[in-house]
Amino acid sequence: MGYPMAGHLAKNDYDVTVFNRTTARADQWVMDLGGEMAASPAGAAMNVDFIFTCVGNDDDLRSVVLGDDGVFAGMKGDACLVDHTTTSAIVARELYAVAETGVSVFSMRRYPAARPAPRTACLP
Repeated sequence: MGYPMAGHLAKNDYDVTVFNRTTARADQWVMDLGGEMAASPAGAAMNVDFIFTCVGNDDDLRSVVLGDDGVFAGMKGDACLVDHTTTSAIVARELYAVAETGVSVFSMRRYPAARPAPRTACLP
């Protein structure tokens, strides 16, 4: 779901840098929609105001947010991380606790797993 979500931003003239654990997917996104590709989640998070994540599960989210190459490592102090992954409250609490130690804003919104994925977007 992250591919089309990032695409909505790019199509509405936002500068977008993508990272995907499958490099070919990120390459394809850049070919299709422009923008830039980062070599790591930290690289994608550097010098931006908003970071959006959308991965498969709790462990996937931990792997892209935490650690030396994770989103938190690359975020500037006033950036905002918004996660769109269907995850547990457990990982939300874990990441919130880490965010409290130095990341300014962290937002997670839980969506029921049965809800259809959005395919259109309205941006200001």
